[in-house]
Parts: sequence; C-alpha cells; structure tokens
Amino acid sequence: ACCVEYIILEGDNLASLFPNAYVSLGGLELSPQRLFALMATLAVLPTVWLRDLSVLSYISAGGVVASILAVLCLFWVGLIDQVGFHNKGTTLNIATLPVAVGLYGYCYSGHAVFPNIYTSMANPNKFPSVLIACFAICSLLYAGTAVMGYTMFGEATESQFTLNMPKDLIASKIAVWTTLFVINCGFILFCLNLDQTYALTMSPVAMSLEELIPSTHLKSHIYAIIIRTSLVISTLIVGLTIPFFGLVMSLIGSLLTMLVVSLPSARVMEPLPSPLHTLILPPACYLSILRGKVTRIQV
Repeated sequence: ACCVEYIILEGDNLASLFPNAYVSLGGLELSPQRLFALMATLAVLPTVWLRDLSVLSYISAGGVVASILAVLCLFWVGLIDQVGFHNKGTTLNIATLPVAVGLYGYCYSGHAVFPNIYTSMANPNKFPSVLIACFAICSLLYAGTAVMGYTMFGEATESQFTLNMPKDLIASKIAVWTTLFVINCGFILFCLNLDQTYALTMSPVAMSLEELIPSTHLKSHIYAIIIRTSLVISTLIVGLTIPFFGLVMSLIGSLLTMLVVSLPSARVMEPLPSPLHTLILPPACYLSILRGKVTRIQV
C-alpha cells in the first residue's frame, strides 16, 4: 500500500511539472498522471530485483538530504518569497480528526523495514538509540511542515504541499524536484535514478512470498523476479485505479499502520527493542515474548 502511494506521488508531482505530457497510442490516451505513474513503475522495477539492497544505501543518504531540503524550500517560500504565514483556518475540526490521525499515523509506517535494518547493523545494540534519533528528527520535520504548510495555505492545502507552492518560484521547483528524488526521479531528463525507498518497502512483502517457492527452485532467481515484478505491476494498477493520495494515505495510517506488525520481524531471533513503531499489535507481541520479565511500568 505504501508503494502504491509512491506511484501516486510520483505521477502527481511530475504531472504538475509537465502538465501537457499527453500520450496517445491508437485509441488509448494517457493523461500526465497515468503516463508518469507508468514511467515511475518502469524506473523502480530494476531496484526490486536486487537481493542485496546495500547498494542503494548511498542514494538513501541523498534522500535524507533531499527531504530536509524540501522542508527548507517550504520555509523559504513562506518567509523569503513573500507567500507569508497569514492563512487562518479552523483550529480544531472534529469531523476530519480521524483523517488527520490516519495521515499522521502513515508518517510512521516505515516499521516493515526495521527488522532488515536491525539485522544488517554492525552493532545491533545501538538500534534503540538509532530508532529514537530517527523518530525525533522525523517528528521535527513533520511538525514543522504541518505548521508551516497550514499557516501558509490554510484550508486550501493540497494532499501534497508541493502542489500548493507557486510554480514560478525557484524554491518551489527545487521542492518538487527534491520530492521526486526522494521517491524516484524516473526517466526525467533520460536519467534513471534508482529508488531505495520503494525497494526497501517492497522487500519484506517479496521476501515473505518467496518463502512459498519450493526448495528445489530456491537457487533459480527467475521465480523471485516474477514475484517482485508482479508486485510492482499490482501497485501501478491500484495507483491508477485509486489515485486519491490523501485518502489512501489516511486509510493506510488508520487501518493498517496502527495495527500491523511487520511479518519479517519473526525472522529476528531476539525481540526488537522498544516497540515504538505502532500502537497495538507490536506491544502485544512484545508482552507475549517477554512474559514474566516485563515490569508493571513497561506493561
């Protein structure tokens, strides 16, 4: 579901940059959103075939820088480019509060990759401090973006703040392009930039399905490629069928992120420290695994 969001995000942002990019093949017409969603899918496809995702780690570092840069561009547009922070909106809207909770929950839905990160660390004992630092930085960026975006655009805020920013400003263009880099630059300017986010998110699902491959065929990589390619195509189909970024994100956050623990965590021999990443099932599993060793305060 998160990978579906990346496809939608890619299509929306690229369509805002190139609104006239229509393609007509016979009787089939592709709108800019559909065209760029298809291109993004083709761009990320080779990355999901990789078994060793460590080759994407340097791009991941670039994604961190790009995320921070996008937030700084939002601040620049509001403060320097005179868009201003003057919008007045409803302080508390009970009717949309569940949607807001879902949106915020989605922001913390990266827990599926935690077991992979934990098991690949040179010193897994440092995982709790890494987790706390990551959540602190992310919370600061999320809160800053929320406050700045709402005070700038108010009730007119789009599902992606990059769609609100004036198209003629340099900072707006930087924000859009860096957002695309975080997800995937696709075939922009005929340059394929492999995306780590999509591949990391898809990996736990693919690995779980690959366990169904008969042991006699484990050495053949073709089955894994078929499974992973099918998963990528499925995200494209769903993304084109349900292109509502905000609503899909809220649904994922409310229905799935708050409940589900990542299945690959069962492969980790010892329990993951500090069940901070969702609210319901992980703490329940944690209490079950450490039954009799948990203090009342921890319970």
